[in-house]
Amino acid sequence: MLDRASTLADEELLALLESRFIPVAIDQAYQRRQKDNEGEFYRKIAGRGPRSDFKATTQGFYIATASGEFVAYNNNRGADRIKKLMQQAVAEHEPSADVAPLPVGERDKRYNPNPPDGGLVVRVRSKVLGGYEPSSDPWRLIMQSALSRDNLWITKGEHEALAAGRLLEPLKIRLARFHLVDSTRGEPSMWKEADLRQLDLRLENGELRGTVHLETASGDRGYQASVFGVIETKGGRVTKFEVAVKGEFWGEGRYARRAPKGKFPLAVAFTLADGKDVADRIPPQGSRGWLGGYLR
Repeated sequence: MLDRASTLADEELLALLESRFIPVAIDQAYQRRQKDNEGEFYRKIAGRGPRSDFKATTQGFYIATASGEFVAYNNNRGADRIKKLMQQAVAEHEPSADVAPLPVGERDKRYNPNPPDGGLVVRVRSKVLGGYEPSSDPWRLIMQSALSRDNLWITKGEHEALAAGRLLEPLKIRLARFHLVDSTRGEPSMWKEADLRQLDLRLENGELRGTVHLETASGDRGYQASVFGVIETKGGRVTKFEVAVKGEFWGEGRYARRAPKGKFPLAVAFTLADGKDVADRIPPQGSRGWLGGYLR
């Protein structure tokens, strides 16, 4: 989010990245925990940086050789600073000549989940539509205009039910708990089952309508919204899943600070993925490390 609008918006940096580097984007919360060759390779690099405690976050920008030799680290999103770091790495390190491919080996299944066989992947985007105080801070403005992205995974059984005109309860709960969140400024806090104060979703004649009320026990965070969508099927498969949720949100998560004060409008959109985007295979944020709990 911040990177796309700052670091990766610099054309000179992008040209350098495309011509002299192999860009890799990962979720370090997976790689630092993975018990497989990929995890070992990542920890070999990250362990040389300042964030070498793999029980805590190791996020940041790393530069390494193809063989896994640590070169540099920075966690600043300023394009000029990152560009200088990249230029220095190019000047001081010759490209690796013959490097043996990393053996794939057996992957840690817990951190390499695949979308459910016979199920669906739905792209999820959320945006705060207003309520922020005026600011001249460029970083804050980027966050205030941010559009988040996640994926909703739907199981085979839930897919079959949707194709038959039924919306199963587990899918309703998953959609609300893990995707009706404000993730526009950072990683969101997911809702607990007890936070589901009202969940009234009805699928009739291909139209999904309803209301939802989510609120923590303390009342410091919540979301009350209306739901409307269209679900179309053909040949026993869902061919269209377009749902919009809009309402008033309040509060903020531990890693998604600086929300507007009081209640503010938040919209969440769901659109069926076509599988053409590599990001369609990224696991849902709410499934991190416990896919079984997410899909139950």
